[in-house]
Amino acid sequence: MSAPAPVGIESLRETLEGIGPVVVAFSGGVDSSLVAWAANDVLGDDALCVTAVSPSLAGDEKDDCVALAREWGLRWQAVRTDEMSDAAYRANDADRCFWCKSALMDVLEPLAAERDATVVLGVNVDDLGDHRPGQQAAAGRGARFPLVETGFTKADVRRVSERLGLRTWDKPAAACLASRIPYGTPVSVPLLDRLDRAEAALRRLGFGQLRVRHYGEVARIELATDDLATAVARRNELVAAVKGAGYRYVTLDLEGFRSGNLNDALEAPSSPALETSPTEGLAGPVPGNAVPDSTGPDGLGADGMCNEPAAGAGR
Repeated sequence: MSAPAPVGIESLRETLEGIGPVVVAFSGGVDSSLVAWAANDVLGDDALCVTAVSPSLAGDEKDDCVALAREWGLRWQAVRTDEMSDAAYRANDADRCFWCKSALMDVLEPLAAERDATVVLGVNVDDLGDHRPGQQAAAGRGARFPLVETGFTKADVRRVSERLGLRTWDKPAAACLASRIPYGTPVSVPLLDRLDRAEAALRRLGFGQLRVRHYGEVARIELATDDLATAVARRNELVAAVKGAGYRYVTLDLEGFRSGNLNDALEAPSSPALETSPTEGLAGPVPGNAVPDSTGPDGLGADGMCNEPAAGAGR
């Protein structure tokens, strides 16, 4: 039996045409960018692309959404979401993404209602296998996932985007800044800002696919494996960049970038050793106990560092 033909832009166009007027949750990532471009192509003024702006959105990502909207002639607007006002979100347990998507839907639903439209998100088939409670929150309130309905994997999204000439086709995977914070460590605006500044500093050094994971005073850097040797050779620059954002210790994860890897802790048994030494196995200076005991406002220690221990994970 022959393999099924790969999905293409025509099948996505047909899906969007069948949905009708849409409000696209547009983050500027490769998935939502393809949905936004296709919706604009098929539905024109019946496609409104909306970028949710909050402290968890990296400044560079917001700027790129503005640029893409201009380049592609999208009908676009930015809206503010207020997930930080929700104690359940700030608590940062395993359902954090549920509360984040709920805050997003609180903003998008009225826009959709005004236009008799449907909210659509850039979720692909590969996303269904990860811990993504936000998908449940959105779907439960009527949002649809046209990439899933059409059968698009992440590879399909990149392949089709490249054929269309979209510059987002090889854009590094991105996620909200809160996903850098281990579950159980409260989310705060100062902490999100520190992560944003640390990652922006590394991008200015020329690194593309990256994450800065937060462990109190320790920053764990994940880079594409092809960049690890360069990172070691330029370690002084990396250390200066991340320390400039407010971290005391800078480590390099030798396993490299792994999207969603902190979710592994949701299934792994707790380990006292890991709870007290989150930097075990990392390259770089490792203090005996980098996490101080005292905590101040916003989960920050007296020196301005978030000092909650790494109790779990984020994406």
